[in-house]
Amino acid sequence: MSDADASSPWLVVGLGNPGPEYAANRHNVGFMVAELLAERMGGRFKAHKSRAQVVEGRIGPPGPDSRRVIVAKPMSFMNLSGGPTTALRDFYKVPVGHVIAIHDELDIDYGALRLKLGGGDNGHNGLKSITKSGGPDYFRVRFGIGRPPGRMDVAAFVLKDFSAAERRELDYFVDRAADAVETLIVDGLERAQGTYNS
Repeated sequence: MSDADASSPWLVVGLGNPGPEYAANRHNVGFMVAELLAERMGGRFKAHKSRAQVVEGRIGPPGPDSRRVIVAKPMSFMNLSGGPTTALRDFYKVPVGHVIAIHDELDIDYGALRLKLGGGDNGHNGLKSITKSGGPDYFRVRFGIGRPPGRMDVAAFVLKDFSAAERRELDYFVDRAADAVETLIVDGLERAQGTYNS
């Protein structure tokens, strides 16, 4: 990684839907991880003209090795996440290789994580929108929510709150996902995958 890359800011986008009625939904786990990262950075979300809420801060060890990071929650609803993400990338001059999307993933067991660079959207409307707007070459932190039980509709499942049993472990899993994002930014994808891919 060149010095120019090392000094370039990172953009971490937690995917979700704005509004209190969605706050505890499975689909909003990206927001939950973004909120924890903001808390760790000691910042508060502020409205940005890109139709997102943002926090700016640093991640990593104090000194020259810390990384400048913008954590964002698009306020445009999930299926329009690409517009705010691209606007923030342009505004903060973030290289495409420094964009991380955190999102819920149906094809992974609840609480399991998978980190990867690029790829398809697997039917996820937030990813579809970001890829359409800025291309597929961004990092994804995929947070497993598991499959809906029985014949429950997928859309209904992702827009439901986590179950009482799931909520008992949710804080731990969100914490682990925030750790994974920090490791990805500071130590790179391979290290983060080796530690957190489950």
